[in-house]
Amino acid sequence: MTFESLKLKVLYILSEANQTRDEKLFNICKLLESNISYYTWVGFYFANHDTRTLHLGPYVGAPTDHTVIPFGKGICGQVAVSNQNFVVPDVTAQDNYIACSFTVKSEIVVPLFVNGVNIGQIDIDSNVADPFTPADERFLEFVNTEVAKLF
Repeated sequence: MTFESLKLKVLYILSEANQTRDEKLFNICKLLESNISYYTWVGFYFANHDTRTLHLGPYVGAPTDHTVIPFGKGICGQVAVSNQNFVVPDVTAQDNYIACSFTVKSEIVVPLFVNGVNIGQIDIDSNVADPFTPADERFLEFVNTEVAKLF
């Protein structure tokens, strides 16, 4: 399925009136994980700026012990500080990587902004080395722009 056709499905999920915000986010995670072959783990983390921590929200994939991540720690924590997309083609090359599973080879994290504030991020792990392209970044930016309307 192409990113363009997935965009329409994302918009549909977000428009469902009988779903809670977390149900919508979970359904987006399911959609992405089941339709993009190299998206192995898809989830949202949300920031608590008072404690400078990220908290795991809805996700699809293997269970993780990383339910709370300090700002600056790991790829997600670095994005909480930098406010920039972070694409990691090879997780073994990152000193500040938090290993969720030995099968993960690469990761992409895209921040989620509401009114100019980074409130969280979408995090994608892949069991494939270096699969993410600028098209993935643009697509995930689109997803987050639309998700931000829920807040």
